[in-house]
Amino acid sequence: MEQKLRWGILATGGIAASFTGDLLASGLSVTAAGSRSADKARAFADRFGIAKAHGSYKALVADPEVDIIYVATPHPQHAAAAILALEAGKHVLVEKAFTLNAGEAKTLADLAREKDLVLMEAMWTRFLPHMIRIHEIIDSGLIGPVRSVQAEHRQFLPTDPSHRLNAPELGGGALLDLGIYPVSFAFDILGAPEAVSAMARFTGTGVDAEIAVNMRHAGDAMSSSVSALDCAGPNTAVIYGEKGRIEIDSVWYTPSTFKVVDYAGRLIETYDGRVEHRGMQFQAFEMERLIASGARSSSRMPIAETVAIMETLDAIRAQIGLSYPGETPAA
Repeated sequence: MEQKLRWGILATGGIAASFTGDLLASGLSVTAAGSRSADKARAFADRFGIAKAHGSYKALVADPEVDIIYVATPHPQHAAAAILALEAGKHVLVEKAFTLNAGEAKTLADLAREKDLVLMEAMWTRFLPHMIRIHEIIDSGLIGPVRSVQAEHRQFLPTDPSHRLNAPELGGGALLDLGIYPVSFAFDILGAPEAVSAMARFTGTGVDAEIAVNMRHAGDAMSSSVSALDCAGPNTAVIYGEKGRIEIDSVWYTPSTFKVVDYAGRLIETYDGRVEHRGMQFQAFEMERLIASGARSSSRMPIAETVAIMETLDAIRAQIGLSYPGETPAA
């Protein structure tokens, strides 16, 4: 029987817990967890029945019983953690936003290519069943050429000034945690933008509380989004074509439902993409498929596109005057 690929979880916060739960519920193998605290690593491992707990990231990536590292640290630590794993010969799945800036993203992409390893951004939305079906509908021509995409990502998140989300030095703010979703969605449907316009509202700690992004894509197609961390919203999205539209229900970036409506408002199709568990397992399936097949980049989330997305986020930050203390300058 073919041996399962073995996952190692680097960092033990909330997103790591969600991902690990989905991995295990889907029958995948998690053999080790690592934290900068031995106690936190052990507590996380015990919570999920994981055999090994490492009190440092270095020890985790050196573990011979780990094949794939999932990086779930705060954004400013993504690049260093991924480099550590790649240098140790591990395939790596890095939480989004992938890095703080495009310079770091390019460094990781180059290193993965040099080491002949799979490196992928954990933009789990790309791999959800309803997103796969949406692409099939668009490709079929059912709604005609896509003319615009609209999406929002609004939440009411912790207001404590010391919380990671409100700390500029930890890459806090709406853009990297929330805005990354609709920006990546626009890339997925319309391709890289040819022009970008952004404006933002800031908190007292200096992070972006709300950010609006408009982009022009090939063929004059347009995308628009608003993301905010201090006001909740319905979090729906719409893809507009010449012949009809796709209306994705709340919450559009998680396993969701949608309907297809023609130009006259007639219902063409409904789709229920809700799944068991949270839905983070599908990106893990893709990682394992790539490794097993010998491929090194996903067609659904190519590493080159991840770099391009980070370049767009850099352009947005330049427009709104947002920088993160201590970040490595973009290449």
